[in-house]
Order: sequence, then structure tokens, then C-alpha cells
Amino acid sequence: MESTKLKRPKHKGSPKLFDNPILEKLTHTHISLPLIIFGLISVALIYYGIIDKGFEAPAMIGLFLAGLFFFTFIEYVMHRYLYHIPATTPKKQKLSYTMHGVHHDYPKDKSRLAMPPVLSLVIATVLFIIYRAVLGDYVFGFLAGFLIGYAAYLAVHYSVHAFKVPDNFLKILWHHHSIHHYREPDRAFGVSSPLWDQIFGTMPRKSPVQDRAAVGTSIDPS
Repeated sequence: MESTKLKRPKHKGSPKLFDNPILEKLTHTHISLPLIIFGLISVALIYYGIIDKGFEAPAMIGLFLAGLFFFTFIEYVMHRYLYHIPATTPKKQKLSYTMHGVHHDYPKDKSRLAMPPVLSLVIATVLFIIYRAVLGDYVFGFLAGFLIGYAAYLAVHYSVHAFKVPDNFLKILWHHHSIHHYREPDRAFGVSSPLWDQIFGTMPRKSPVQDRAAVGTSIDPS
């Protein structure tokens, strides 16, 4: 059972997910909102870690980079095992479609390229509690890096769907994600980086050269 509903993705429109108007409204997010929210939270965490907890800058930078790197792993795991959960029952199909399948059906729906801030803030709060219990005061630098990693992921994901393929080293991210959407949805799970696809053997099976979107074009065919 597939988690998508359309045989071919649509590049216009935004489907209705909930009958409740409030829930439906919450599924739409302007990309700038989570970028601002998590950017400010990260700055506050770093400030508090240095000023109140007395961390030196080198230690804070190390924790920040560790959190940033850890996020890339979580991004991969979430995308592969949660967003693409096998839709073996109607309930799993509904869950999978609401979380991610709708994005595969409507990849150019810019208002659904980010998790609703209300939900992501709840998750961030839970992560703070867990990381604080495990890491103690190191959480301030680590979580700051983790949240910036999330913001960077959102920025990359939005960019590859909203903007044309750039003529620079970043174009690999456009190509990698286009393969996941249009050729091999069971591969190329990394969005902000193909690193974990390399490590876990989920890089595309075939050379993507002949299918790559050209520089200056969109990865989402009209």
C-alpha cells in the first residue's frame, strides 16, 4: 500500500488534510517562521550557555558542531524510517500521507515544506528535556547546533523545490533530492547532505547524470 495517492505528482494546488479548519490551517507554514523561531532560540541557548553557565567559546563551538552533525543523522533516520513508514494498514497510510506522502504528491506546495511551528516547538521542548537529562549543561551548545541543523535542513528543502538548480557546488543537493522524488523514493533520503546515504548504502542505484535537472531549471517538472 502506497503512502501517496496520485500516480503522478501535481505541481499546483494544496490538498485538504483535515476537516477541522484550525487543524487544516496549522498544516500550512511560511518558511520564514520556523527559520526565525529556531534561529532566535539557538542564539538564546548559546548566549545562556556562555553568559550564565560560563562556557568558553571553543567549548561552545565544539558542542554546536556536534549538535549540528547529530541532526544530519536524525534527519536521515526520520526521513527513511518515519516519513516513509510502510503503509501496510489504512491507519499507517493516513499517518504516512499526512506526514510526508502529501509532499510527494504536491512537491511544489510551498506552505507544506516545513513542519508546523507549534508541533516543532513541542518536539524541541521534549528534546531539550531529554538532552538536558543526558548532557547536563552541555545541552545549551548541543541543542543550539541541532536546531540550526534543522533550520538549515528547512532552508535547503525549501530551496530545492522553490528555486532553480544553481550553477555551483550546491547543485548536488538539488540532483540528490530530485532522484528521491521522481525516480527512487526508497533511496536518497538525505536532504541537507548525502553523507548518511553513503554510509548506509541508500545512494541512488544508477548514475543520475542522464536524469539530472539542468542548471537554471527546477527539479520539479511542470
